[in-house]
Amino acid sequence: MVYLSGQFRKDKRNLIDTIPFFSTLSREESDQVEQIIRKRSFFREQVVLNEEDTARFMYIIYSGKVRVVKKGDDGREQILCIHKKGDFFGEMSLLDGETEPATIIAHEDAIIGLLNKNDFEDHIMSHEIIRRKIIDMLCLRLRDAWKMIKILSFDNAEHRIIIVLDNLREHYGIKDDRGIIINIKTTHRMIASYASVSRETVTRKLNKLEKTGIIETLENKTILLKESFFRLANELTYNRRPS
Repeated sequence: MVYLSGQFRKDKRNLIDTIPFFSTLSREESDQVEQIIRKRSFFREQVVLNEEDTARFMYIIYSGKVRVVKKGDDGREQILCIHKKGDFFGEMSLLDGETEPATIIAHEDAIIGLLNKNDFEDHIMSHEIIRRKIIDMLCLRLRDAWKMIKILSFDNAEHRIIIVLDNLREHYGIKDDRGIIINIKTTHRMIASYASVSRETVTRKLNKLEKTGIIETLENKTILLKESFFRLANELTYNRRPS
C-alpha cells in the first residue's frame, strides 16, 4: 500500500465529498471513510478489475482514466464507457454480491481508491439518505446502458459513430467559440470499440465528416464538434427511428 501525505489526504477527502452518496456524510463520517479507503497505482493498459474477479471493492478514481470493456471471443474490446478523475464504479457488485459484467483497464496511468464490501455496508448502507442517493445513481447507470443499446441499434456505421461522439460530448465536452471540444484523446481505435465497427471504418467516416465541415480533429487528437454536427445528431436521436 502507498501511504499518503497530509496534503494528499486533504485532497482525497475533498474528492470523496464530490461523490453524490458520500456528500451527505458529516465531516467526522467523511474522515472515517477517508481512513478506510486504500490507494493503488496502475500503469496504462494494466487491468484494474477482471470480469471474473470476486466482487470485493468499490473503486474511486483519484487521477487518470480507466475504460470499461467487454471482450469478444476474438479478443476485441468493445468500450462501454470511460471513467475519469472523480468517477467511481463497482458499487453494484457491493450491493448485489455479483461481479461487474465487464473488465476495467487503466486507459492511462491512474491512482485508484478501494473501499471493501464490509466497510461499504458498515459506513455507507446504514444511512437512509445515502441509500436513496444510491438508487438515483443506479438510475443514471441504467440510462448510460440505454445509450449503449441505442448506439448498437443503428445498422448504419456513420450514424453509430455520430451517436458515440455525441455521448462523449456529454461526458467530456468543453464549450469553444467554434463549437464543443471533446476533451479526451479520441483515437480511431477507441471510437471503433465504442461503436462496434472496424478502425478502418471509423477512419473513413471521420474523414468524410471532416470534409463536410461537421467535425474537426485538432492537433492533440481531440475532436471539435461544430454546429452542423448537433443538428445531425439531434435528427438521428429525435426524428429517426434506429433500424
